[in-house]
Formats: sequence, C-alpha cells, structure tokens
Amino acid sequence: MLKNKEKILVILGTTASGKTSLGVKLADKYNGEIIGADSRQVYKGMDVGTGKDLHEYKMGKKKIPYHLIDVVKPNTKFNLAKYQKLTIKAIDDILKRGKLPIIVGGTGLYLQAIVDNYQLSNAKPNQERRKELEKLSAEELFKILKKTKPSFASKINNSDRNNARRLVRYVEIIEQGNIGVEGKKESPYDFLLLGLEWPDNELRKRIEYRLLTRLENEGMIAETKRLNNEGVSWKRLISFGLEYKFIAWHLQGKMNYSEMVEKLGIATYRFAKKQKSWFKRWEKQGRKIEWIKDNPEAEKKIDKWL
Repeated sequence: MLKNKEKILVILGTTASGKTSLGVKLADKYNGEIIGADSRQVYKGMDVGTGKDLHEYKMGKKKIPYHLIDVVKPNTKFNLAKYQKLTIKAIDDILKRGKLPIIVGGTGLYLQAIVDNYQLSNAKPNQERRKELEKLSAEELFKILKKTKPSFASKINNSDRNNARRLVRYVEIIEQGNIGVEGKKESPYDFLLLGLEWPDNELRKRIEYRLLTRLENEGMIAETKRLNNEGVSWKRLISFGLEYKFIAWHLQGKMNYSEMVEKLGIATYRFAKKQKSWFKRWEKQGRKIEWIKDNPEAEKKIDKWL
C-alpha cells in the first residue's frame, strides 16, 4: 500500500531546535516546499516573536516557497479545522507540481491532525451556553476542561491554554460529548517524521541565545508595540502566550526589562519541555519518529525512504 502513496516529509522539534534551517536545506536538496505547522506563525506581522526566520528561506539567489505562514491577520479567528483544510490544499498543490511537501513545525496538535488524518467534529455552538462561557477567564475555562476531560486538557499547548476564545470552543465540543476529533482515518500519504532533538542543557542555551538575539538585534519589543498600535489589544497579545505575553506585560509597566527576560526564558524552556512530552506521547500512541541531530543524519534517512 505505502509504495503507491505520495510522500510527505515532516520536520518536528521543540522551539529553538533549528527546524526552519533544516527544513529549508532539505527543501533545496530534494526539490521541496515548506508547509508551516505552527499555531502562531499563521498570523501576519507576528514575525520575530513567533520565530518565522523568513530570511532563512533564501538559499543563495533561490527562494524556497512556503505555505501556512502569514495566512491571517492577528485579530482574525483561526483554528485547527482551518489549518487542516488549508494544509491539505497546500499538499495537493505541491504534489501536483511534482515537488516534495515538507511540513515543518512544533505545534503537536496541528501535526497530528495532518499525519493521523483527524476527522474533525462539526459540533454546532449553543449560543446561550456560549454567552455564559465567554464571561469566564482563560484560567476558569481551563479548570472546566481539566475537570470534564483531563486527558484532553493535558494535551493543550501554552498558546491555547491562555486563549479564552479557543478554550470556549473546546468546552463546547466536550460538553456535546465530543472531544473535537471524531476519529482517525488511514492517511492517503506516506509520512517520514524526523525529530530534531537536543540535550536539555544545550536546548536551554539555544533558547537563551535566541531570546536575547530577538530582543537586542531583531526588534521583538518594537514588533509587539507596533502590533498594539495597529489595533491588536493587549488582551489579544497576551493570549498568544510566551514572547507577546511577557513583552505586553513589560510594555504596560507590569514588569521591568530584566524581570521580563528572566521570566520569558523560564517560560520558553518549560514550553519546550511540554512540546517534547507531546512528541514522546505521540510515539507511545504508535507514531514512529526518527530522532536526528543534524543535516547529514536527516539526508541519510530521507535517501533510504525515497
């Protein structure tokens, strides 16, 4: 069966693991195009904080095409179902042109929805219940999820956990007796999953270095300020978590610069650990991930697979 299936390469890993750089090099070598799998990189103008590293998509004079990055404005609603629909469309488009789709990202739920071919629920919202839920904070909504469906709550990433709008939707789906995924179907594609893995001490150093580079050389604070000036509320910025959350607090005078840097570094490292746990849990569910350290190792596995 697998021999007749179209091939799709997946590069996954935690934040600061070097996924983009590796994905672009592999796209250059294997005539591929990148599809982002990051729940925040879909938003336009959120470049530095989400680590889009758009400059890395150039290989000399050649520009590597990318999809599912810069799709919607920050105030626009975007969810898993939209991601899945647009990604499948991008995959078909890339394959029709005889190229290799390379999915690159660290949002576990987005990756699983594609690789495990999730059949998503069409649960319709109950307007009265929605009004009640919309009055609650993200923290209160997460407590409801934890109580009603702890197994699902444990899988939610940091960004979603602080996003009240998204939590409202999860509560609605669960209260209708559905966890949002009606099941999985066999995928029409043959996936090779390559995971970039770093020892904890190395990962911590990479996170710290990247954080300081973004703050001091790439204008991450200025980007957050600009987004707010363009009409993205502090509340909305905080809902995106990590960089935008802590910088928004700093810009509102709720914490000084050094406190912001320290707390953001700790939160980012914790987030990376959660990503790692997600991937390990996915492996326990039966999904094969080939863990690699560098480009030559990746190429060896791809050559064998192709």
